[in-house]
Amino acid sequence: MPVAPARKAGTWKMAYADFLTALMAFFLLMWLVSGVSADDRAEIADYFHNRTPDAATAVSVQSGPSAADRVFSALSENPALVAAGASVVLVKEADGIRIDLVDTAERPLFDRADGRFTESGLTLARDAAAALAGTTGTLVLEGHTDAFPSLTPGYSNWELSSDRANEARRIFEAAGVAAERIRGVAGLANTRPLIPAQPHLPVNRRVSILVQVEG
Repeated sequence: MPVAPARKAGTWKMAYADFLTALMAFFLLMWLVSGVSADDRAEIADYFHNRTPDAATAVSVQSGPSAADRVFSALSENPALVAAGASVVLVKEADGIRIDLVDTAERPLFDRADGRFTESGLTLARDAAAALAGTTGTLVLEGHTDAFPSLTPGYSNWELSSDRANEARRIFEAAGVAAERIRGVAGLANTRPLIPAQPHLPVNRRVSILVQVEG
């Protein structure tokens, strides 16, 4: 015959102890409340009913993307920039959003050793300016070259890259980007190649736009 399981004799004692503990806590709470005046009880109730979240709580309950996220999303979904394909490199960085307008075989950005945009480069720069005109944030424009030295005496890659950055600035302002949004224009020569392992590639000839958005 099957043997009935043995009862655990101490189980009811634990449950009874828990009950007594809860009962004591309840009577202690009642005793404390009985010593509070009606005005004090109303003030306590008002505190809990109308309490606004503190700073830490307010941050945690915020929803939705940040301002930088919204700008990045708008740029990444812009039809003209999307259509440019490999000619546009869009990256979100710690200090902002970086847009690189790069030189490709299909869409040359500059003639070699020239600070002026080609026709295709001019169209791309205008498309980028139009996309940025509808966003917020300050801009820093950087001109870059590949690692080949300039063949023009007295005109190094530093001058060349500076001319490219200023060419972009002029086009951006003409296309509707407010001049006060542009906080810096710099020529960096070949010091920051897009492809460090291959600094002579045409893709390193580019204009880089850093968009800095607060919030």
